[in-house]
Amino acid sequence: MNTELPALILGGLAAGFAIFSIGLAAVIGPKRFNRAKLEPYECGIEPTPHAVGGGPGTAAGQRFPVKYYLTAMLFIIFDIEIVFLYPWAVHFDALGVFGLAAMALFVLNVSVAYAYEWRRGGLSWD
Repeated sequence: MNTELPALILGGLAAGFAIFSIGLAAVIGPKRFNRAKLEPYECGIEPTPHAVGGGPGTAAGQRFPVKYYLTAMLFIIFDIEIVFLYPWAVHFDALGVFGLAAMALFVLNVSVAYAYEWRRGGLSWD
């Protein structure tokens, strides 16, 4: 129990801070609501009553822009890959030359994927 106590205390502090922040925002935050704020957030896409895509047997829909979602997925992929650098940084001394070579290959792999995505135009906002 002694080894887990600091983690439990930190988790309790994090949960308490989250609950306190949400409660404080609800109490002292602005209460001015308008029609635009009450509408669902659609990422800039105007909601339509028709089916999206316009496949066979459906109403004629519009093409659904997926650029926002592709950018979000790229962010998640590269963010998760970069998280693997933290354990390496913590145990840098203990891993030796093998750890350095493995991390160099990993960083090279991430860099090649990043350069490919950059060349393909996946990172530009049109």
